[in-house]
Amino acid sequence: MADNFLENHYEEYERKKTEWLRRKKRLPKITKQLERPEDEAL
Repeated sequence: MADNFLENHYEEYERKKTEWLRRKKRLPKITKQLERPEDEAL
């Protein structure tokens, strides 16, 4: 195997992880709750 194989893969992993976390933080959080009607069966 090549020298620094694990180090290079770990650096690539860290780069992808930080990129994913940045994109994840920009997404809007869904906090909308469904409105439930009052019990119509009664």
